Amino acid sequence: MNPLESPKGADSFFSKIEKLSKVQRILIFAGVFVLIIAIFVFFLFKPKLAEISKFKKELGTLEKKLAVAKKNAANLEKFQKMMQAAEVQFKTAMKALPEKEEIPSLLTSISRSGQDVGLEFLLFEPKTEVRKEFYAEIPVAMNVVGGYHELAIFFDKVARLSRIVNIKNISMGRIKEGQQLNTSCTAVTYKFIEAASQKPSKKKKK
Repeated sequence: MNPLESPKGADSFFSKIEKLSKVQRILIFAGVFVLIIAIFVFFLFKPKLAEISKFKKELGTLEKKLAVAKKNAANLEKFQKMMQAAEVQFKTAMKALPEKEEIPSLLTSISRSGQDVGLEFLLFEPKTEVRKEFYAEIPVAMNVVGGYHELAIFFDKVARLSRIVNIKNISMGRIKEGQQLNTSCTAVTYKFIEAASQKPSKKKKK
């Protein structure tokens, strides 16, 4: 067969097409075009559309996570500032709580404050300390004799000490001989308790 000659099947097909009316040929070409479009949509466009929808959902999820992360970052910065402010306040409060080695000098300052204004100490007795969470209360039982004015100055001087000292359980009674007052009270000071660090015991050399 001559290769330039068209196959009989093709000739038959085209001859049949030629016999059709113009409207029929237009409908056939339109059908073929629609079929090609349908194949394109089904095999190419539809999978891409599903992939785009999937990416949109993932993008929405990531945007939500990003919003939460930004909010947490803002809160973290806020909490860090609050923690820094709390640390400053804590350090300031710690300065008002004497450590163990400062207690004797503090008690001496309390006693001297009363003596300087003319009070007579009949009793000045530190009691057993009361331990709290991170500090301990150190009560000091006092019994002093002196005038009301001197007593007021003494209490004011104690309140102005750099360390915290509270005067509690005040009981006053007038002495018969004059204007002097016999005053019993408890001065409560405080000390900071550090976590006990366990040091390894040193072995005695033989």
